Amino acid sequence: MNFDRFIFVKTEFCNYLCSLYVLYVTKLGNMEYIRNFCIIAHIDHGKSTLADRMLEITDTLNAREMENQVLDSMDLEREKGITIKSHPIQMQYKYKGDTYTLNLIDTPGHVDFSYEVSRAIASCEGALLVVDATQGIQAQTISNLYLAVEHGLEIIPVLNKIDMDSAMIDVVSDQIVDMIGCSHDEILLASGKTGQGVKEVLDAIVERVPAPKGDPNAPLQALIFDSVFNSFRGIIAYFKVVNGTIRTGDRVKFFNTGKEYVADEVGALKMKLCARNEIACGSVGYIISGIKTASEVKVGDTITTVANPCHEAIAGFEEVKPMLFAGMYPVETDQYEELRADLEKFQLNDASFVFEPESSLALGFGFRCGFLGLLHLEIVQERLFREFGMDVITTVPNVSYKVYTTQGECIDVHNPSGLPPATLIDHIEEPYIRAQVISKADFYGPIMKLCLDKRGTLINQHYITADRLELTYEMPLSEIVFDFYDKLKSISKGYASFDYHIVGFKDAKLVKLDILLNGEPADALSSLIHVDHAYDFGRKICEKLKELIPRQQFDIAIQAAIGAKIIARETVKAVRKDVTAKCYGGDITRKRKLLEKQKQGKKRMRQIGTVEVPQSAFMAVLKLD
Repeated sequence: MNFDRFIFVKTEFCNYLCSLYVLYVTKLGNMEYIRNFCIIAHIDHGKSTLADRMLEITDTLNAREMENQVLDSMDLEREKGITIKSHPIQMQYKYKGDTYTLNLIDTPGHVDFSYEVSRAIASCEGALLVVDATQGIQAQTISNLYLAVEHGLEIIPVLNKIDMDSAMIDVVSDQIVDMIGCSHDEILLASGKTGQGVKEVLDAIVERVPAPKGDPNAPLQALIFDSVFNSFRGIIAYFKVVNGTIRTGDRVKFFNTGKEYVADEVGALKMKLCARNEIACGSVGYIISGIKTASEVKVGDTITTVANPCHEAIAGFEEVKPMLFAGMYPVETDQYEELRADLEKFQLNDASFVFEPESSLALGFGFRCGFLGLLHLEIVQERLFREFGMDVITTVPNVSYKVYTTQGECIDVHNPSGLPPATLIDHIEEPYIRAQVISKADFYGPIMKLCLDKRGTLINQHYITADRLELTYEMPLSEIVFDFYDKLKSISKGYASFDYHIVGFKDAKLVKLDILLNGEPADALSSLIHVDHAYDFGRKICEKLKELIPRQQFDIAIQAAIGAKIIARETVKAVRKDVTAKCYGGDITRKRKLLEKQKQGKKRMRQIGTVEVPQSAFMAVLKLD
């Protein structure tokens, strides 16, 4: 054997392997081989299941790691069967001999988490618009589509659940063609459950979604679209590199806060964090830089390098506008600072959540929190308990009002206690929404009655198909806060879908409804309500509280009042001991004496006693029929 020849062949083979690796890395880093896309759809149209099949086909996860809705990592997501957080993940897909990097973001479908969707859309170039073949186009489908079109995303329509017996492929395809203006050939047929047509969807992503645009040699500009808190590693920020390249060890600067850090670790977002030496232009990744303070990371901020900084920040997404406000108070008053720290950590993971300190006479120190809807409030409360072990008391939710005083000032009021005296109020304006309801034509009458009861005004109506109707209403936001969505689902047997957006403020006849317990106002139960609904609402609250407040040693008077006028009253009767039990026979005056003595004792007790209001009472107000 020729030893020199062996050495030569071995050297050539090593060089060949190195060149292949360089080519592979170059391709991964080459923007031509990167595709950033998200999946948008109405709730329960099969986004997460479709993402599962994509991960299987691209071998991102092996059979052992695979489970249903694998991207829904939270217990709460699995229990409720909904996506709450956007989940980014990177896949490698071979197409016509080339390896493409696909960055997928699975998004929530519920209207309360639309901010998650807007952030996902801002970091992508294309979107899969998934429509359920059994249900057709729903309200949130249209809403998310408009959002994607505004950002100039390439839309790929996907008709999902075609394996179902009740699938209406032709009918729903016609709906999609009418809505988007595409041809029938552009619509992809797939089944997230069986995997049918998913490979064609991946091929379409490579073919139709444009590669990201950017200058790899320009100063670094990376847009933060999400962040999470890790108790061991600090705050992990997720970003998309728009221009330049970010490397491990770079000294970086957060543009809006002006803070500087060292990039201890950068990497790709797979099921687990995968460290890389660099994240190239157009790619999506994460950065760990040992940040411990939650307020230093803002979603929508721009990351740049200290050595070669960019001149301006990237135009991020619009600021979140809370639709609903509620007070959150610790169960134990000494847990106030602990609650603040937990809320700051939570805000990292949920950028649509906002809070500010406030105090209550009944509950002490707490926070006024802003939410996007009732489901969002429920999820936040549950996640605080599960992730941080923090149990909180939540007050009655209300919306934000604009109060115009007689001095010509305009005050934003989020809380009934912040209302100026009635003599100083000129007029009050409340937020109005444009609501879009899509349902079967059979439920037209009950839906219209529900919207009229909620002070809605019909703006438009049109038939999408022969038996599907779209209604557009203008109504006050405060009317949909409590039970509108539940009632809509009930009267339409679950068929109706609902979406809304704020259109502005209008004059309203509002009054402050106070709840008095033994003459003392319970400010946590106060609410601002339209004068036409105040009497009915006050009576229902009193009846509900009578059921929920436990009986004491004295009578508890529950009253609903508008100013000094009592409009409803219920009494929780005292627990009474039978003091006359030992008086068998004898004169009636003896019994009367004992009863009078008991009455005086109850009266004294009432003066010094306090009424404990359970947490269930605060939440029950939301469930009033």
